[in-house]
Amino acid sequence: MRSEASRTYPTRPYLAVSAAIFRDDRVLIVRRARPPAHGLYTLPGGGVELGETLEEAVIREVREETALEVAPVALAGYRQAIARDAQGSVERHFVILPFAARWLAGEIALNEELAEAHWLFPADLTGLTTTEGLSQIVAAAAERIAETR
Repeated sequence: MRSEASRTYPTRPYLAVSAAIFRDDRVLIVRRARPPAHGLYTLPGGGVELGETLEEAVIREVREETALEVAPVALAGYRQAIARDAQGSVERHFVILPFAARWLAGEIALNEELAEAHWLFPADLTGLTTTEGLSQIVAAAAERIAETR
């Protein structure tokens, strides 16, 4: 059953953004409270809305999920999340553009989409159950941040 609201069984891929937010050499890692990626550690983010630039989407999604104000710096790669059901039909399809971002202001106040959040050194991601490729995205984002110092 197709549902535009939940983005299940889509007729096209959905575009999403995320943010590897750095504050004092630590990156914000969050754990999802519901599907997709329920229970996994990842970066805050979500869908791009019609008429919104990628940078505007990053700022809005981070604010909605964490109450933080951030400045997107540069793209840090891309990810494709495609999930199929038992019959092989595409249940979800997201193209995710992760950004390196700097923390500007605010303290973490999570919305209902997130279960927890931690400021971690990138090396501390080892051992966490994360979305695919998270450590590589964080490493690439750290490089983008370092290039702009």
